[in-house]
Parts: sequence; structure tokens; C-alpha cells
Amino acid sequence: MRVVLVDMPWSSIDMPSLALGILRRRVLDVFPDAHVDVVHANLDYVDWLVTHTGFTAEEYEFCANSYFSGLSEWIFSAALNDRPRWQVPEFTARLTGRVPAGMTARTLELHELAPRFVRETAARIVAEAPDVVGFTTTFAQNAATLAAARIVKELAPHTFTVFGGANCDGPQGAALHRNFPYIDAVVRGEGEVAFPQLLTATIDGDRDEKALADIAGLCWRTSDGACVVNPMEAAPLPPGALVAPDYGDYFERHARSTAGSWVEPRLVVESSRGCWWGAKHHCTFCGLNGSFMEFRSKDPGRFVAELLALVERHRILDVWVTDNIIDMAYLGSMAPRLAESGYDLRIGYEIKSNLRRDQLETLYAAGISHVQPGIENLSSKVLRLMDKGVTACRNVRLLRDAQTVGTEVSWNHLYGFPGETDEDYDDVIDQLPALHHLMPPAGATRVKVERFSPYFDRPELGFGPPRPAAHYRHIYDLPEAELADLVYIFDVPRRGISAACLDRLRPAIADWIAAHPRSRLTHHDLGDHIVLVDTRPGFDWHLLELVDPIETTVFRLLDTPHSPAALLRKTAARHDGVTAAAVEDLLARWRSLGVVFGEGGEVVQVAPAARNPAPIRPPRPTLVPALAADEH
Repeated sequence: MRVVLVDMPWSSIDMPSLALGILRRRVLDVFPDAHVDVVHANLDYVDWLVTHTGFTAEEYEFCANSYFSGLSEWIFSAALNDRPRWQVPEFTARLTGRVPAGMTARTLELHELAPRFVRETAARIVAEAPDVVGFTTTFAQNAATLAAARIVKELAPHTFTVFGGANCDGPQGAALHRNFPYIDAVVRGEGEVAFPQLLTATIDGDRDEKALADIAGLCWRTSDGACVVNPMEAAPLPPGALVAPDYGDYFERHARSTAGSWVEPRLVVESSRGCWWGAKHHCTFCGLNGSFMEFRSKDPGRFVAELLALVERHRILDVWVTDNIIDMAYLGSMAPRLAESGYDLRIGYEIKSNLRRDQLETLYAAGISHVQPGIENLSSKVLRLMDKGVTACRNVRLLRDAQTVGTEVSWNHLYGFPGETDEDYDDVIDQLPALHHLMPPAGATRVKVERFSPYFDRPELGFGPPRPAAHYRHIYDLPEAELADLVYIFDVPRRGISAACLDRLRPAIADWIAAHPRSRLTHHDLGDHIVLVDTRPGFDWHLLELVDPIETTVFRLLDTPHSPAALLRKTAARHDGVTAAAVEDLLARWRSLGVVFGEGGEVVQVAPAARNPAPIRPPRPTLVPALAADEH
């Protein structure tokens, strides 16, 4: 049996496909004599574009990060619909004011060329004479993947085509199957069990319809062409069934690609699936876990062994872990094992933003030096609207402590939530100059309504009934009712802060980003006094000494967020004559100096400790996750 697995644009060009690595491993486990190839068409596309257009890394990054505007998928829409210059005037009008100078012309050029690339890619796939072609599709891969599958079926009608991936979950997979007849089957949900079962049921070209009907979540066609949608599995796979990926020759292919001169490659692994926080409190805007929220993590020893085996095989020390959230038990089990491994690993993980400094230090010692903590906002009320389970001051504490430890932080500032008001942002915006020395967000982004999120499933939360995002009408030639089942992003009425407030927020975030490289604030605790050193451009002091015992006590207490009342109670227990007025005056003075951040009834000091931490590892060049283009 010959199987070809395909990773189309616009998947990341700095890491292999975890999904295809897992499927390759599973196919070879079940069918040891099978021939399994992976076509890294995302890397092929980079080389093809450079050859035909002189495409640059910056242009690729822009296109790859344009998922929420539809630009990346629209580039492949003519190839998908087999109609040259598909919706060119209509989509070009959407680009006005949304893309940098020159990118409109480049986008149109890519749109014109995409059918050639897709046809050449499909021809190479067919030339391998595969029995089965499996396509993975997540986020912006859909249009390119559908276009390639259409040509594969045209060139080799006997080839069995299968789709899987996040874009195939739940009703999306059923919609793909019924609207695109060149897809023979769609695996919905986790594929480790279903895909080998599907291969068994279709081996040697004979289709066992009884066996197909027993594969949970599968969408398939009967001999007379009728679409069948099997119920999805009621429970997710247990952690013991989650296998390590087999990446084959990906890293050799990356080294030969132009992408190898653009970005350093990294390993991608998983230690868990689901989200333990989301299982208790599903963040209102998050649709990432689809049908299976239940949290499952691998045995820590097994995960470390799998990770180190991949590191040794591929000689790659940069690692991204795809988990939605780290298993907190790993801090006492997995992390010490990695710390003892002797490898100079640089690992990225998603965490919760309430981790303490000692926990960040534990992670850093294990090589986990880059985190995405899901900070999202610096208003406690807005964070409650998101059901984040954290306060603004705890988010600021995380930013401060990450800088102390040397951990790189990535985050986005979201706005536009039902129930938020200008007043929730006004005081925060005023205090942002005090945070210029801490890692800024990538930008200020209006929240999008995603399938599977509470905002999508529960219109009563404030957005009302969602509609498929308008840009999808320029990508798919489908009626609205079918788009409603197919797509991931939805349009809703705008909620939240006013245009006037947004006109304050966005420049304030931009100022933070611009000021960060030249901003520094640290504190040195010398026992009997504390010295703060400041270079932030928004403040005119450079050295501040705290010598009064009451001041040093208050400052040390503010290492963690405190309410003024709790601060007074604890300080008064250690010093005679402390009054509420004195504490209030001190906090007001420190706020004017940018020493503290106060919000939601709490206060926290914002100066990282200067204690000769390990040097901050320089950020690696990489393509960041897609951001929304519509931010007004």
C-alpha cells in the first residue's frame, strides 16, 4: 500500500506537521510494509514563489498571518473554484486600507499563479501512484488543500482522497464532504485510530462498507454515491493512545528549501490534549479544542523520552509544544527530568498567567524559555467577561516575573467584548507607560467569534446569532447555509468599547511596543534598603532609593497583588503608627513614578528583580500566529 500525506500552504514553514507526523507513525505501526511519503507542499510553495516571483520572507509572513482577513485563502480561490481571477474586484475592494503598499499587487499576482502551483503539486502527488492521499487542513489551509484534492482526483480518479485536521471537526467535516465530491472521506476528530481503520476498510481498492460504517466520526460515500456521516466518538483518546510523531526527512527538506534561510526549524510535539481550565471554565472567545475539551496528558517520563529521542534524531534543540495549557503536575515531574537531561533546549509552551516566579524558574531550568500565557487583557472586569480566572494585576505580575527569570512572553491584547465599557480601559491606558519595560502585546486585536467557542454556541452572551465572516463569500462558491457549517470565523455586531476609547488604546499599545527596546526598570533588594533603576522614556527619574522601613515592607508585600486594605493590615502588623492615609499616599506617589500598577481593587509593584538572572535567550525568527486585520 502506498500512502501520500500532504501539508499544503499556509501551514508554518518553521516546523513539520504534527498531525502528519503522528499519522505517518500510526500507518507504519499498523502496516509495516506500507510506503508512506509526506509532501511538504508548504516548503515547496516557498521555493516555487521565490523562483517565479522573487517572493520575500516578509511577504510570506504577511500572507501567512492574514487568516482572519481571508487574504491567505483567497489567493487559492481561483484554483479551488477552477475559475481564473475569481472575485478579483470584490476582494480587492476589501484590501483597501487593510494591507501595506505593494501587497495588493502581490496578492493579485499570487492569485493568478496559484492554479499553476496547485496543478504542478497535484501532478507530483499523482506521479507517486498512491493508493490513498491524505490531506491535513487547519485554519488557512482549506482553499489550497481543496484545490489540490480536486486536481488529484481529476488526474487519478481511482485515488482515494481523505481529509482530516482541525478544519474537519464536527459539522465542518460533514460540510466539506457533501460540498466537494472529490473528497472520498473525511476523518473528523482524532485520527490515530480512525485513519488506520479507514485504510484497512479500503485496502487494495475494495471498500468494506460495513467496516466504513463502524469508524467513528467518518464521512464517506456508498457505492451509489450517497454521503454517510458516522456519529463522532463520545470520548477522546486516552493519553496512552497518543503516539510520538515520525517526521521522516522533513528537516533535510527544510535545509534544502529557501525557508531554511528564512527561519530556523524547530521540533513540534504534544504532551497533552484538551484544556483543564476550559473543562471547568471555557474562555468565552476560545474555539481551539473543538469537539474534545477533556484534558489528557502523557506520562511525564514517556513524554521526556519521546522529546529527547526526537532531539537526538534530528539534532534540533528548538521545540514548540502544541498543548493548549501545561499540565501543572509536570512542574514537579516532567520539568526536573528535562532539566537533568543535559540538553540546552529552548522550548515554547502555553501556560496559565497565574504562575508564580518560582514556577517560571522551574520551567526555565527545564529549557522552557518561551511561554504564551493567555494574558489577553489588563482589565479585571474584561477578564471576568472572558472567564479567564485571573486578574489584571496577576497578569502584570506574570510579565514582571517572566522578565526577572529571563522567559520570553508572547501575547495579544483583545478587546470588543459584550459588556465591556470605556471605563474598564481608561485607567489602564493611563498606566501603560509604567509597563513599557515589560513584554508588550503583539498588538490590540478585536475579538473574533470562533466556532466551538461559547460566544458561538451561546448568542445570549451578547453577540447574537453569528454569520459566516464576509470574506468567505469571496473564497467559496457556496450558499450561506453551507458556509455556516463549513467555516471557522463568524461575523457579529461589534460590541464593547467606543471608537474614541479605541483611538486611545491602539496608540497606547503602539507606544508600548515602540518604547520597549529602550525601557528598563529593575529593583535591587539590599536588605536594609531597596534601589530602583529606571530608563523608561515616560518618566524623568533614574534612581529611587527606598530606605524607610515602612516603604520597604510595602514594596516587598507588593511582590504579589494586594488590595489596599490587605496591604494596610499586613504593614500595620509589622510597624507601629501605620495609617490608611499614609499607605494611600505612598501608593499614589509610587503610581505617579510608575512603580506600581493598580486595577480592579488590587496593586502590584512592576519592577523586575535585578538578581543576575540567566540571560534572556534572543527571540528566534519565526512566523507568529495569524492576527486579525480588521481592528477598527
